[in-house]
Parts: sequence; C-alpha cells; structure tokens
Amino acid sequence: MITKENILAIAKKTILSESEAITKLIDFLDENFYEAVQRIYESKGRLIVTGIGKSAIIAQKMVATFNSTGTPSMFLHAAEAIHGDLGMIQNDDVIICISKSGNSPEIKVLVPLLKRFGNTLIAITGNTTSFLAKGSDLVLNTTVDTEACPINLAPTNSTTAQLVMGDALAVCLMEMRDFKPEDFAVYHPGGALGKKLLLRVKDMIEHSLKPAVTPETSIKKAIFEISEKRLGVTAVIEDNKIVGIITDGDIRRMLNDRDTIADLTAKDIMSKNPKVVSSETMAVDALNILEDFSITQLIVADNGEYKGVLHLHDILKEGIV
Repeated sequence: MITKENILAIAKKTILSESEAITKLIDFLDENFYEAVQRIYESKGRLIVTGIGKSAIIAQKMVATFNSTGTPSMFLHAAEAIHGDLGMIQNDDVIICISKSGNSPEIKVLVPLLKRFGNTLIAITGNTTSFLAKGSDLVLNTTVDTEACPINLAPTNSTTAQLVMGDALAVCLMEMRDFKPEDFAVYHPGGALGKKLLLRVKDMIEHSLKPAVTPETSIKKAIFEISEKRLGVTAVIEDNKIVGIITDGDIRRMLNDRDTIADLTAKDIMSKNPKVVSSETMAVDALNILEDFSITQLIVADNGEYKGVLHLHDILKEGIV
C-alpha cells in the first residue's frame, strides 16, 4: 500500500525532475533560437505549429499563447496535414514542427512536404540528429536525460521542455513587439481578464439613474430620492456643480442623532467633497478607490457635469473581482 508520504515524495520527485529538465534548456539556447525569433518576427505570414501525439497537444497550447500575444498562429496536425490540411500553409508562413524523437513515421512523411513549399522550418526536438532536425532550417534543442515517469516512457519532462521553449519564443516576440496590457486586452475581451483591461465606468452607468437634490431640498424629499433611485445615495447639486453627497448611512446617522427632521435640508447632513471619477475611468481603478476608502458608491462626472452614480454592485455584477 502506498502511503501519504510515498505519494508526496513521488510528486516532489516529479516536480524536481521536470524543473531540472527545464533548467538544462538554458544551455541549449544558441544562434538557432535567436534566428528563429528573428524569422518569426520578420515574417509577413503566420506561424504554423505542427506535431503528432502529445507534441500536437503542446503545439495547440503554443498556438493559443502566440495568438494571444500578437503572433498570428495556426495549428496543423501532422497526421491531417497529408490529407488536405497542407493547404492552409501560405508562402510567407513560418513553420514550427515539434517531435521528441524527430523520427516518427508521420514526421518523416511530413518534413519533405513542408520543405517543398520553401517556408522556413523550425524543429523543436529532443534528437538533434533526427530526420526532422536534419531536414529543418533551424533546430531548437529540447533534449531531456529521462522522463519523470517511473518507466521512462510517458512524455513528461520532454513535453514540459517543449512547452517552455515555446513560451520562451512567445515572450521574446512580445518584448520585440513592445506588447502592452492594452494590446493583450484586444485579444482577451471576454471574461474577467478582458473586463479588467477594457471595462470603463461609462459602460456600467450608461442606463443608470441619476439621483440628485439641491442643498435646499428637504430631508424628507432627499430620502424619497434615495429610495426611488435605489442606489443608496444621492448627489447634491448647486449651479450645475456637485457640492456634496448624501448616503443612506448619512440618513441613518441623522435619525439616530435627532428627534425631528422637519427643519433639516440636504446641506445640513451632506458630505462635502465626495469622491468623484470620470466616465472614462477604468472599472478596476474605480474598484480600487472604493476599497481604499471603504465606500460603496462613487459620483461620476465629466468636467464637472454630473453623469450618475457607480455602485460597488455594478462592478461585482460584471465579475471582475
């Protein structure tokens, strides 16, 4: 029976083995890697990444990474290539072919066909004397001494090495393109990540109500305004300028402190100099302000013109936290 200690020891051994395999890749970086980055960067076409078996899965992940970081890429399954998918390759494309052995039957069939097109062919392989390596223009060495699996058969260290080599290419290309967060957002418009990078305050208050009273408005009417607009707050406006804010918290504190409110107006209980953001403020920045000041609403104004109220719930509904 395998004990908990045995299981943890096996897991630690696996992680250590893969980390050591990755570290050794540093010694394999050479002129070929530099030239591969240059050719991909200068290409007027796309990056085609192909492989078979587990290497095909790694190729798909590489394509996803390249596409999301500004390098247009496509996945070509090595087995499907010879059944019509070679048609996706265009003259200016650069091709990466991934294979641990570099000698699998599918690779031996595919390499001559790829070379026939005249495209730059980059090999990512653990065998630098293989059929693939000899037939490629550039070779990126991902040799591993052994796999992490106990019978040294299941691709573990080798596929991790392939993946890391692909990441190294992608990051170098990002740096060369001066790829910025706003560029990343263009390729990730959906989900929490996209909203953090793209969503602005104006996108959340476009159809929201605009609770407002004047400094001379009675407290009773101010309470009605807060209740009717259901945002827990109202702006206090004078001469088209925001002079204060009344929150439901202000109302509760007032009721605790006074027996009568008949003679009170908005100016008597409003908080002056409320926190204000513009409609162009990023939603994530507005969230930071709310958290920093432990408040739940922000007044939105552009050049002093009242635009509405942003509530913490508006941000939470968008799912960016």
